[in-house]
Amino acid sequence: MSRVLLILLCAVAGWAQTRQERGKRVVEEALAALGGERLLSMRNRVETGRAFSFYREELSGLSVATIYTKYVEASESPLGLRERQSFGRIVNKKPKEISAVLFTGSAGYEITFRGARPLPDDALQRYTSTTTNNVFNILRVRSREPGMLFESRGLDVWLNQPVEIVDITDSANRVVTVYFHQSTKFPIRQVYFRRDPKTKDRIEEVAEFGKFRDVGGGVYWPFTALRTRDGEKIYEIFADTVTINQPLDDSLFVLPADIKVLKRL
Repeated sequence: MSRVLLILLCAVAGWAQTRQERGKRVVEEALAALGGERLLSMRNRVETGRAFSFYREELSGLSVATIYTKYVEASESPLGLRERQSFGRIVNKKPKEISAVLFTGSAGYEITFRGARPLPDDALQRYTSTTTNNVFNILRVRSREPGMLFESRGLDVWLNQPVEIVDITDSANRVVTVYFHQSTKFPIRQVYFRRDPKTKDRIEEVAEFGKFRDVGGGVYWPFTALRTRDGEKIYEIFADTVTINQPLDDSLFVLPADIKVLKRL
């Protein structure tokens, strides 16, 4: 091997290491800005607000939503959490559930007055993919997983906001590209790609976050979130309240023993 080639290889290796060190630093700063150890020790979270769903850029649904998230050990859920998405209306200034979607970690159900219907496989796969690749789940649950790699792509400007872009790659080679605000250090945008399980087409999933507020004890969380798929708006939520570490009943996250389980559509 020539001396010149050896020098070039060493330079490339050093540059790659610098990118990784910088990417790791950016992620660590974001974690600290969001609450650090307080975020890592967060037991649960409750978000209440207005949720909008879209089909081909047209509003297809709107409701008062309450999202209950409980963080659990990997032995209880491979995602590190369980979640109940409750939809309904306000009665006596309190949300009244009309329907819900329950994710136990390994299964998902749509719950209505008729009973609980298992979610179709593709819907459960989308939720699993979205949760696994969500930057807040990566920071709260997955940042210390073996094989996680953080690589800075440098500085940029997105929607007139100065950002530093970092590629987060896990041991399964899934890549999530995250835009971190240079001043606040908060993650304000993320992009990842997945494959349609049927057609194998490449699908772009984008999420944008805003209006970060202290939700208790120095933990910061976004009050707005927008998701697009292949450039089309599919979901948006405007939270009115976000609280953490509430005394939540475990029954929220399991199917009642007496509920009727319907056939999957």
